[in-house]
Amino acid sequence: MALLYRPTMQLSGIIISLLGWVLSCLTTYLPQWKNLNLELNELEIWTMGLWQACVVQEEGGMQCKDFDSFLALPSELRISRILMVFSNGSGLLGLLLSGFGLDCLKIGAGQQEQKKRLLLFGGTLFWISGITAIVPVSWVAHSTVQEFWDENIPDIVPRWDFGEALFVGWLAGFCLVLGGSLLNCTICSMEVHPSSVHYAVAERQERCQHRETENRP
Repeated sequence: MALLYRPTMQLSGIIISLLGWVLSCLTTYLPQWKNLNLELNELEIWTMGLWQACVVQEEGGMQCKDFDSFLALPSELRISRILMVFSNGSGLLGLLLSGFGLDCLKIGAGQQEQKKRLLLFGGTLFWISGITAIVPVSWVAHSTVQEFWDENIPDIVPRWDFGEALFVGWLAGFCLVLGGSLLNCTICSMEVHPSSVHYAVAERQERCQHRETENRP
């Protein structure tokens, strides 16, 4: 049962982690981290991401402009950009390491200890990737809430709201943490060691030989 349970858990973990990594990369480059609706001109919606700001017009489509300077960005966007790039890199490395550690992969089938280490490193990297994706998204969301309810800002000033990229980022971080947890759980699961299998076969052969000796006249 354990031999069938481990590959299923490993494949589920790697697929969920892959989904989380793709969503993390998508979150990094989406320009919808913040949305701004202008009451004076409802035909325009302003959006801000980590790399560019865009304006969506009902008739003119979307027009985007890249940020001129990294240092000119707000602190939450600067650090979020660094953390998201690190999340994407660690997630990719986790996919490579855990992929070589899967039981269904015939490469290194006789080196179970090394495959377990690869799974452990891969699962840990998925955790790191998930956390470093959740932290910047949550930080931007927190700063957006603070600015939205800031009493020092006049009511006539437009306020930024949550963008779609924040929700994609939360889902990405959850998938990465879940996938890494599934991979690490398979390391702790029971498995049949070659020495125990050899011992069981030898014991069975000895019993058969003993029975044949007793049945002889």
